[in-house]
Amino acid sequence: MKVNRATDMALRIAMMTATLQSRATVDELAMALVLPRSHVAKVVQRLSRLGVLVTIRGRSGGVVIAEGAGEMTVGEIVRAFEGDDEVVECHRPPCPLLSSCQLRVELRRAHEAFIDVLDGVRISDLITGAPGALLRTLAATPAMGPVLVGQPTVGPPGPVGRPGLPQAADLPVVG
Repeated sequence: MKVNRATDMALRIAMMTATLQSRATVDELAMALVLPRSHVAKVVQRLSRLGVLVTIRGRSGGVVIAEGAGEMTVGEIVRAFEGDDEVVECHRPPCPLLSSCQLRVELRRAHEAFIDVLDGVRISDLITGAPGALLRTLAATPAMGPVLVGQPTVGPPGPVGRPGLPQAADLPVVG
């Protein structure tokens, strides 16, 4: 099963905000998670309407994880973003096998099993240990841009590099 890009972004934003001790701006989330700002803004609005995030307007505004939202399941967020559509669209154009198609039945069963597994995973489960440490590191260094574990993010000192910023080797290893 595959989730769409907005769902993937929603889960990553929920994980990131759940690790933070303070609010983050849309720009900070976009930079830390290497996502387009405009998409992050739209996903943040949807997460706010779902009660996952609380948005704070104004000059010192931002977003924070809603109280208790860390206990939401991944399945709840996936359902909210993906809907309850069939895995395959049998009606556009109408499929001649529709009335007796076993494939549709099995795909629906597989999708339900997929969601059942995700219903057993809370957002808070996804941020314990190394993933949470990495998310906190990414959030703590938004000015340096995207951080790819195992990839150098800062060049050698001089006009090209940015001395004094953490190197990829200084980041926790996820694995």
